[in-house]
Amino acid sequence: MNQQNYSTQLCLPLNYKDTLQQIRNYLAGQFIGATRDEVLLEEVIKCMLCKLYIKEHNKKLHTLDIPKEYKKTFHYLRSILPNIFDSEDEFKLDSSNLIYLDQTLENLDINNLSRDPFGDAYEIFCGSLSKGQHGQFFTPQNAVELLVSIVNPQPGETIIDPACGAGSFLNAAARHLIGYGIKQEQVKNYLFGIDKDEYLVRLASARLSLISLDLSNVFCTDSLAWNFNNPLEKKLGTFDVVLANPPFGSKIIAANEETKAGFILGYKWHFDKSKNRFTKFNTLQSSVPPQVLFIERCISLVKPGGRIGIVIPESLISSKSYRYVMNYIQEKAEIKAVIGMPESLFKVSGKGGTHTKTCLLLMYKKFKNQLNKNKHKIFMAEAKWCGNDSRGRQINQDDLPKISTKYQKYIDNQLNEDTLLGYIIDSDEVKNYVFSPRYYNPEVKNELFKLQETHDLIKLGDMIDSGLIQVKTGDEVGKLAYGTGIIPFVRTTDISNWEIKRDPKHCISEDIYNSLSYKQDVKENDILMVKDGSYLIGTCGFITKYDTKIIYQSHIYKLRVMDTSKLSPYFLLVALTSEPVRKQIKAKCFTQDIIDSLGDRIRELVLPVPKNKNVLGRVIEMVKKSIEERIEARELARKACIDLVAKN
Repeated sequence: MNQQNYSTQLCLPLNYKDTLQQIRNYLAGQFIGATRDEVLLEEVIKCMLCKLYIKEHNKKLHTLDIPKEYKKTFHYLRSILPNIFDSEDEFKLDSSNLIYLDQTLENLDINNLSRDPFGDAYEIFCGSLSKGQHGQFFTPQNAVELLVSIVNPQPGETIIDPACGAGSFLNAAARHLIGYGIKQEQVKNYLFGIDKDEYLVRLASARLSLISLDLSNVFCTDSLAWNFNNPLEKKLGTFDVVLANPPFGSKIIAANEETKAGFILGYKWHFDKSKNRFTKFNTLQSSVPPQVLFIERCISLVKPGGRIGIVIPESLISSKSYRYVMNYIQEKAEIKAVIGMPESLFKVSGKGGTHTKTCLLLMYKKFKNQLNKNKHKIFMAEAKWCGNDSRGRQINQDDLPKISTKYQKYIDNQLNEDTLLGYIIDSDEVKNYVFSPRYYNPEVKNELFKLQETHDLIKLGDMIDSGLIQVKTGDEVGKLAYGTGIIPFVRTTDISNWEIKRDPKHCISEDIYNSLSYKQDVKENDILMVKDGSYLIGTCGFITKYDTKIIYQSHIYKLRVMDTSKLSPYFLLVALTSEPVRKQIKAKCFTQDIIDSLGDRIRELVLPVPKNKNVLGRVIEMVKKSIEERIEARELARKACIDLVAKN
């Protein structure tokens, strides 16, 4: 199939959204009657529809004629689009506002189908109003375009978004089909949307009407509670394509007991070792995250051979607790592509959005004769940049067009270089139902391969199993314990540059220390390593004779070399913080909601041990000298501060 050029569709000037921001700021200051962004956005939608209609009919307006013509046009559009506007709805903007918007929208070129002015306006006006409490977050346009590009809807195919929100995917799919030659007034016949939020349904309908100037097939109902009241009830299993960003969140109640019982994934599952697969119990789960049920719903919507492009939290394809879901997907569909997104993707503006790490997933529903076949190729990629930073501010760095180019090369059998922005694995390379792209980072594999001649590559798990290394985790003491004494409670931020902070902010009492010290058993030459958090994971600190009286928190590993005649703790420290191992740690960290964790995948780390014993000995001595000199200097400075105020 021919892929459309995704990268050329996203080359919008940075001031494009700035113009929409100016519109928002202007209306917020000039519009009398409302200041809420939802109301302002509705007025902008009305103007966009009118502007589009006026331009389509080649009407040239003098400035003084603009308010009258806009109101006349809106009355007509209101009559043909009753699902969007009430019969008595009117412009709330005054004449000066309408003139300002007409002139500004002229600069935006809203009838240019390579742009999505409505989507950008929605992001500017309502990005910070995303319904996070319901797990709904605005999907950034570049991610929408990328997913639509790799799913590649074809003329004549029917497309549904069962959690359409404000219609980003439906709009992008419409423009994609128009690029294939489908007429604008016909494209609505192939697009269907569902959302249970009436306001978002109206926005999605308006968005599609910007293209077709006709009623759209967007319905307000519950995609999970599929019943005879659902206008698309008879269409289960008939669609060619599903595109969706369903709500996600472990605390969201997605369905009642009756609805949950209609889903296989609504029940409890356990792993059957004899069959090497998960099997279902007849007991419902007490709570099922919405993304799990939507996975089953999306698969049920398409016909055999149908394609599903969906945005999912990375935890769904990497966490132990969701392995039964991935088992279900593998039985029902072939996973064709997984693209990891940066944590900043959904951080749209200010305090709006979420840092939840997500992935774009493409899969094909299997035909009956494929149900037992699992071997196939999978395209994977991991984006570092997505066009905005962690605060939602727009930046020039965006890896998504590069990934699109890589995917096109993969489709054309021309992907000859494996990088994190595009590579291929065989499905039988997938371990423990983990489909996170960064887990299979080819750059990590290549770097270890280059070390084989000069280093022995030893897995940390083998050292643990042999008893050479012992690994334990710490404890939590609770916030009420902070400040009750002078004994350091070491947290992840108290570890840096191989050192443990001697005077952290959070100190505990002698009684609390005594209750945990035997269990924690901290000794000289132990190594503390951050296992949970964000950028600090893998950071190590060395326990010296001055650091043994501490308690360390549960987000930290304690590693101990049990036989120093066979392995130096100084070598273990430098190996864990070496670049090849740090890259492995980054690849093996998975996101649980918004917190990254290395978990028991610490056992998978491969340590490079120099075969040259002279090199090994020299490195160990350097590390030992570095720690001793720094610690002695630290203690000397500490003693000087004490002596300064001594009485004698």
